[in-house]
Amino acid sequence: MDLELRDRAFLITGGSDGLGLGLAQKLVSEGASVAVCGRNDERLKQAQELLGTDALCFRADVTIADELDAFIDAALSRFGRLDGAVNNAGRTAGGAVADSDDETWRQDYELKVISALHVSRRVLSALESTSGAIINVLAIMARSPGANSTPTTASRSAGLALTKAMANEVGPRGVRVNAVLIGLIASGQWVRRAAEANMLLDEFYASMAKGSKIPLGRVGRTEEFADLAAFLLSPRASYITGVGVSIDGGLSPVI
Repeated sequence: MDLELRDRAFLITGGSDGLGLGLAQKLVSEGASVAVCGRNDERLKQAQELLGTDALCFRADVTIADELDAFIDAALSRFGRLDGAVNNAGRTAGGAVADSDDETWRQDYELKVISALHVSRRVLSALESTSGAIINVLAIMARSPGANSTPTTASRSAGLALTKAMANEVGPRGVRVNAVLIGLIASGQWVRRAAEANMLLDEFYASMAKGSKIPLGRVGRTEEFADLAAFLLSPRASYITGVGVSIDGGLSPVI
């Protein structure tokens, strides 16, 4: 299927490795231009090598508004248009509510909710002119939070509400807003955790899949996430908005 992405332009926060980088590679392979941001200079350098010289790999902390604005402005200046934005920045932070502190919650909300809100507001006018799309990358626990899963699940649930509210608001302006809710998908953070545990990556993923009782029996592949996200960004998904699509191998207990 031709996703009709050639000569379109997209930006991705948290795109210097893992899922964000995998999506960027997919978009480039479809003929699109991409801008990604991250905080780690070495990962940004590696991302530039993988994505090619036409891609914009920009150092920015999404919790700092001025840096986020500089990234968005640089992308618009480089490409002259914007067809989609992916709010992907985030990390897992889970613990017991009783043992948590206010600052941890504030930091998580800033990273996962406020940054997505800021990007979405800033890119809206550009997306209006291209009938573009926004994707918020969330987690299946946004719908089914368990014990010891906050503040991540609370922030992700807020992201799901934001997705629906925005879709209702900007749909009349020709902009679509959807969420992708991930389960256990291969990404940079798991590579680093496997190294910390002194485990082979395949062994680490197999242990995760078994322990989580994923119905399909394995951890998802980065390219599987990228295929879904690229479709939702594309004109082929032109009548899909205001939904959260799970990609989890059947792990979520709810539909």
